[in-house]
Amino acid sequence: MMRKKNRVYGILGIKSVMANWNADFTGRPKTTGNKDIFGSDKALKYPIKVKWNEESEKVLYMKSFKIENKGNADEKDKLQPKTLAERYAEIFKNNIDDKTSSREVLNNLFSAIDVMNFGATFAEKKQNISITGAVQIGQGFNKYADSRIEVQDILSPFKNPKKEGADASSLGTKIVSDEAHYFYSFSVNPFSYDNYLGIIDNFDGYTEEAYQKFKEASLVAATSFNTNSKFGCENEFALYIECNDDSKLYLGDIAQYLKFSKEEDLGLIDLRGLDFIDESNIVNQIKNIEIYYNPYTTKLLGSFNGMDITYKNIFTSEVIK
Repeated sequence: MMRKKNRVYGILGIKSVMANWNADFTGRPKTTGNKDIFGSDKALKYPIKVKWNEESEKVLYMKSFKIENKGNADEKDKLQPKTLAERYAEIFKNNIDDKTSSREVLNNLFSAIDVMNFGATFAEKKQNISITGAVQIGQGFNKYADSRIEVQDILSPFKNPKKEGADASSLGTKIVSDEAHYFYSFSVNPFSYDNYLGIIDNFDGYTEEAYQKFKEASLVAATSFNTNSKFGCENEFALYIECNDDSKLYLGDIAQYLKFSKEEDLGLIDLRGLDFIDESNIVNQIKNIEIYYNPYTTKLLGSFNGMDITYKNIFTSEVIK
């Protein structure tokens, strides 16, 4: 597999209509202390991992279950999540014990697509391994100022047996945002794993194949992930800036320069804050730029001062002329 030799910076945009992209522990869309709606990096990584899992990739950090046939009465024959060690054994078909070498564990970990991209924290049986992921995703802030939180009452078909005197079906709530548009910055640093070169047999570091699998999943993961609260969430925008192999360019959180507004039913993604990328000392270090968006509901404002950019339909990947 070919080692990736250049860094990538970008933005991933998620649209949420009458849905809850990332809830807090009260069930409301997650907010900062200033009441700004945001989604955590975990909210985006999870559907990406689900997508990989559906495609039969090895995914270590994903909940799986067992029914325990032994133990105390509270545990026996009950559905329970597996431990990290049990998940490791399930994925890699071997167990960890005190004699297991770190080289073997590292080799297994890097064979999992989620670890290869997002890294891992692994502490089992005298193995204390922390891998900083090549792909780092920030917090995704809602850029739509007119978002509102809606609370819906839901009638259950069943009576609550724990409520004394209850003679009717119980009520529940579903909390959503009427419309929100989350934008995440991300970076890809293929040199994050250089310390493991020569330690793990036949390990080439972060590969172009691993990046392409991240890119492909990042374009469709939200759209394909249809749960009750996530139905209404979809990928609506993606920006990928690939640096030259020898580039010294570091861009950081580029989603902060992007704005979003509405014009009747059309979403306006304003990219004019990113025009600084056209400066010669920056653009000369960039190999290519791709922008994916939903052309049926979205209009882009600005074009990096006319740089040569490839625009694609986020659903079909066809080039938009």
